[in-house]
Amino acid sequence: MDFSLATPKEIEAEFAQRIRLARVSRNMTQPDLAERVGVSVGTIRNLERSGDCAFSTIIKVALALRLEKGLDDLFKVGVQSIEELIDMDRAKRTVRKRAGRRNP
Repeated sequence: MDFSLATPKEIEAEFAQRIRLARVSRNMTQPDLAERVGVSVGTIRNLERSGDCAFSTIIKVALALRLEKGLDDLFKVGVQSIEELIDMDRAKRTVRKRAGRRNP
């Protein structure tokens, strides 16, 4: 699936289907996965139906299903040019300071 052209709901549905397929391919039931992850069966059911859940639950499910390699590229910033690489380096070194208090 090309996520750049997909809506958030389409992406959720795709992830829900992938999670269900991963669980079934490992011969796990929804209650088995829920127990491993430490969530209710309803949470797993909802995740597989709609893809909707807390991000921490997605991470736990990925680890329980041994899909942690997929997490590595999840939000990796791609560099298109030398300028972007320089900007990323500057952003790492820039320390933001809080504004001082205003005197009334």
